[in-house]
Amino acid sequence: MTLRNSLFLLVWFTLFSCDKNRGFDQYKSTGESWHKDSIVSFDFTPKDSTQKYNLFLTVRNNNNYPFQNLFLIVEMNQGNKKSIIDTLEYVMANPDGTLLGNGMTDTKESKLFYKENFTFSHTQPHTFYIQQAVRQQNKIEGVENLEGITEIGLRIETIK
Repeated sequence: MTLRNSLFLLVWFTLFSCDKNRGFDQYKSTGESWHKDSIVSFDFTPKDSTQKYNLFLTVRNNNNYPFQNLFLIVEMNQGNKKSIIDTLEYVMANPDGTLLGNGMTDTKESKLFYKENFTFSHTQPHTFYIQQAVRQQNKIEGVENLEGITEIGLRIETIK
């Protein structure tokens, strides 16, 4: 094995072994723009109904995003149990338009709290539905095609 390959493996193991709390982490593309009727869904089956979790929505957006805030409707369907529906608001940019989040290019990634210290009521599959609900100021109808959001994700971390 060459020195270059050894360094690559060392960096790879360092990056991916440090994330011990990750129980689920998945992204889905929203396409060229995120249509107001397009719903992104994720399926997750908890292994332990006594374990506490932190749930995050992860968003990748770029400079085409024209708003300071992002409004989302999230439904957590707990199988044959109840559904939980939340309307959420997140700040995505500074007042001057500079995007918040992590990233060195014009694409930023934001890890946004959804539920903290959450315990799933059972170990059956749960489905999460995420829909954008952005409105222009002083307008009732939603933004038809939301530009600048490239991917939506769900991240579930175990709490030790």
